[in-house]
Amino acid sequence: MGKTLIGTCELCGRKEAELTIHHLTPKEMGGTFLPTAGLCIPCHKQIHAYYTNDELAARLNTIEDLRRDPKIAKYIKWIRKQPASKLVRTKKSKERKRR
Repeated sequence: MGKTLIGTCELCGRKEAELTIHHLTPKEMGGTFLPTAGLCIPCHKQIHAYYTNDELAARLNTIEDLRRDPKIAKYIKWIRKQPASKLVRTKKSKERKRR
């Protein structure tokens, strides 16, 4: 995940969270110089637990697209209620476990 900063997560909106840089189009899919987003560590980890890089590049390459996806929307609703300092467990989706 690389460098960290303190700020507001662009996905869940939690303030004073430790942020990492998320490539909206994965680097391995050509996103090295494409837009990025500052995400809190739990959101960043959960995105990569739920979706493959192929899925992220093809249909979830903006913050708005991520927020509209039912799986991550449910997670965002929950994580917004958690303090930014809380360490949370990342759960893989059932579809990702079968691969």
